[in-house]
Amino acid sequence: MGLVGQVGRVGRVGQIGQVGQVGRVGQVGRVGHVGIGTKLPRAFYDRPTLDVARDLIGKLLIHRTRGALTSGVIVEVEAYIGESDPACHAAPGPTRRNAPLYGPPGFSYVYLNYGIHSLVNVITEAEGCPAAVLIRALDPADGIATMRRRRARSMKGRRTLRVPELVTHDLCRGPGNLTMAMGITLAENGIDLLGDRLFIEDHGRAASAVLWGSRIGIRVGTERPWRAWVEGHPAVSGPRRAIGSATARELGTASP
Repeated sequence: MGLVGQVGRVGRVGQIGQVGQVGRVGQVGRVGHVGIGTKLPRAFYDRPTLDVARDLIGKLLIHRTRGALTSGVIVEVEAYIGESDPACHAAPGPTRRNAPLYGPPGFSYVYLNYGIHSLVNVITEAEGCPAAVLIRALDPADGIATMRRRRARSMKGRRTLRVPELVTHDLCRGPGNLTMAMGITLAENGIDLLGDRLFIEDHGRAASAVLWGSRIGIRVGTERPWRAWVEGHPAVSGPRRAIGSATARELGTASP
């Protein structure tokens, strides 16, 4: 998520059951019909970050911009928790860039990664306890044609793709591809997720099995098993080797 900084305060981490399969409560499928679900309330985000991360799986991320609407079911996330997490942007303490992390829960945190990719996070826990969940992958639902057009555009640091090459589950596979397909940019940084521009709905469709494992795309803090994904889903962006026997308490206290 960021570079290493000073170690300081850590946010609250909650209980999330066992690592590995967390239950079988249906399957994540394409949802569509934005607005028929329930928009997640502030209280959903004002909880321990690992609880929020787990419960975001199966929810519908929605973005409205320039008359276009796109959405997708969340199938992969990563948690970043507190100043003692060396991969969290809060590691150096408060800065102008990471200010949203210290703000109230239920807001977006969008930043530019390597000067190329915008990555979208949701702020969790109480104000002053810096923590967030990075949304890594979606199963596209609404606006798939729009997603294809956006992904096919040439961009700095990306090769130009031919539209036929983009199968549906690849459109939002990985956090940078996700924001490109959804049209999420730095303009969405700090947006209230209770509004009507960028928000998340609950359509009552949870994942059949959620697995936990190491975070990826970072150089530090990789020992923390704070990445969650839908078992076997083709849109999952990273390695699918799960941590097998750790308890929830061990998962939440995997600090060195």
